[in-house]
Amino acid sequence: MLLGTPTSRTAINAASFETFFEGWLVRQEHYLDELLCARRRCQEHSRRDDAVAEEDLRDLIARVLSHYQEYYEEKSRAASRNVFLVFSPTWFTPFERTFFWIAGFKPGLAFRLVENAVDDLTEDQNRRIVVLMNETKAEERELADQMARIQESVAAPPMLELARREGRRLRDGEIREVDAVLETLRSSMELVLGRADSLRRRTAERVAAVLSPPQNVKFLAAATQLQYRIRMWGLNKEAERQTTN
Repeated sequence: MLLGTPTSRTAINAASFETFFEGWLVRQEHYLDELLCARRRCQEHSRRDDAVAEEDLRDLIARVLSHYQEYYEEKSRAASRNVFLVFSPTWFTPFERTFFWIAGFKPGLAFRLVENAVDDLTEDQNRRIVVLMNETKAEERELADQMARIQESVAAPPMLELARREGRRLRDGEIREVDAVLETLRSSMELVLGRADSLRRRTAERVAAVLSPPQNVKFLAAATQLQYRIRMWGLNKEAERQTTN
């Protein structure tokens, strides 16, 4: 059975994730509508000084967090097939990718969203958010250092020597050497990506644990709305670029 060339396998992997991602984005728009409606209800109840049905809010929050968990699980499967593709994802526009840090949004963005969207934190909540933010920043620095070491390894003499051999036929021993180097690079990138995505998930979950249900609705609405707007801006820029070419 012919397995296909690396290029064809990459195209198949990209198409597989893009199919999932398109459906995921449709569901995300529905969740955004629900979050914005829930946020309006919370604001109306706040003006009337009565309580909103928090059980309904908790259900919505759980479904939204599960929706993002689904994305990270599928992304992990895609990375196990081709981590290099996940670091250069064709399913995002170039504009969207300018916001990325290790193939995704920086975990610390969650704190900026809380700061801008949630204006009724208690003193205890503020304290817990600051502690969590400092812990997250420390992990971000550790992961950034790990990613820098991976990037430096690409410019190391063994990798450069392999690059110089491009364009001529490789002997069996050289092919095995190339495979070994690429496998080391692949596993290193998959490891740092897994840790970065884990930090993104844990940060969102830990922030959500600090906030009340109405506050969580504000936080998740802001996060989902920002992602949606960045995507729309990216798509519009691509449409303009194609029109001018």
